[in-house]
Amino acid sequence: MLSREEFIRISLEINLFFQRIMKEHLFFIETSLQPIEGANIDEARVLKESFEHLLAETVYYANGAISEDAIKANEFVTPYTLDAENISTQLTGASLDTMITKQELQLTSNPHFEFGERLERIVYDLNYRTLNMLEEVIAFKKKLIDLSLECKILIALYVELLEHITREAIYYGEVLRALQCKKLPDKTICDELNFWNNIMGEHAQFIDGLLDPSERQLKDTAAGFAQKFENLVKECVESAEKLVLERSKDATVGIRDYKKAATIGSLGCEIKSIFAPLLADHVLREANHYLRILNKLSS
Repeated sequence: MLSREEFIRISLEINLFFQRIMKEHLFFIETSLQPIEGANIDEARVLKESFEHLLAETVYYANGAISEDAIKANEFVTPYTLDAENISTQLTGASLDTMITKQELQLTSNPHFEFGERLERIVYDLNYRTLNMLEEVIAFKKKLIDLSLECKILIALYVELLEHITREAIYYGEVLRALQCKKLPDKTICDELNFWNNIMGEHAQFIDGLLDPSERQLKDTAAGFAQKFENLVKECVESAEKLVLERSKDATVGIRDYKKAATIGSLGCEIKSIFAPLLADHVLREANHYLRILNKLSS
């Protein structure tokens, strides 16, 4: 059973990370649909704005309550997030509330923070409302997958990418439901490693597929990471989990550095690709988040 402090802190940290991830998924969907899909574009925009409202609320309550480790991990925002948002909105015409990012960059950790009963109730309600929004988002993503598979929409996102972002939303929901019962999800180390190693491997595949064919070295590196993470998923059995944990950390540091370089290159228009800078920063934050998980599992 989690203490009140653990419940509040972990809830706020997981929401800071995933609420931004969810709203960016919806931004990518909004900007990847064709003009004829006005209703689906509007639905993506409304859901995106709903998650922005939730994230703004989370940021307000998180200041002082979250850990220094979480802030330093650069999993909520990176030094590149604001620029990535500004450039991506300029290129697409879709909106993003950059004030939230500016506020997140000012977040602090207070070792003397008081975790009171009132804040516990507020966070519980925030988790509850987020879960309700997640159900809508998951249903929307599944609808787009079905429409795409039936060739009823043209969307500039792979079906596997749509499935990927749906799995992330489902995972987020599982974490929140466990937290509402004052516990963490009941997962083995291999369960956790396999989920995130699969996510990292798919990121590499997507980057490979979105890079210009002339970017051969970057594409080869991405393909190498995809294979490395696929092998790690195959290797993780109970007897080998410690070894896979260390290998996962090494691989994730590598892909984190690769994503960081891709983010900087994208912001500077130094890479030929068909992805917006925000997508590079998005997957960089996911690698940062996974690295913090790995460090916890290793300690």
